[in-house]
Amino acid sequence: MARAAATSGKARPDRAQRAVTLPVSGTALLLIDVINDLAFEGSSALVAQAEPMASRLAAFKRRAGAAGVPTLYVNDNFGQWRSDFRKTVAHCTSRSSPGRVVSRRLRPSARDYFVLKPKHSGFFGTTLDPLLETLGVRRVILTGIAGNICVLFTANDAYMRDLEIFAPRDCIVSNTATENDHALRQIQNVLKGDVTESTRLKFGSRRAGARR
Repeated sequence: MARAAATSGKARPDRAQRAVTLPVSGTALLLIDVINDLAFEGSSALVAQAEPMASRLAAFKRRAGAAGVPTLYVNDNFGQWRSDFRKTVAHCTSRSSPGRVVSRRLRPSARDYFVLKPKHSGFFGTTLDPLLETLGVRRVILTGIAGNICVLFTANDAYMRDLEIFAPRDCIVSNTATENDHALRQIQNVLKGDVTESTRLKFGSRRAGARR
């Protein structure tokens, strides 16, 4: 579902520049389709843009994990109904995979959660709903590939579930800058999401609400 050439957009940078503090309690970080072999015609542009994004997202994931925020990998199964996530990770990080650098930089740890999805949205036909309920999640930080496809579809369904949405614009890539910017504007204006860059997202008390 994430077959796209990517670059990050800029949705209303005046709003995106202020710092935001999120509570640890009730927050989850979702990595969407980042374990990806990127093996399709014309993928070189995506690979070139996704690799630096993966470095930014890996740094953000480390900060979130250190604060106690759970990480959930919400990943396409690419039609491989007999495979599991471990096999997907092994394939996407192998030497033959064009997306190996991205997948290696964002390789999951033993403490992370994962959900395999058959379609664009992370909620459709998956266990994401009960997992978020079990973890007591009320706000989601959406990141990954591609902003105008799977990230946006997942954001739409998160909004329908009354979840608070954060979508750090430096950790999302799409087909083109125009399409990425459009997706971020949709998330910001229609879904009431926050697109503050990951470097300006901070983690505070486990009890306090988000302070803007």
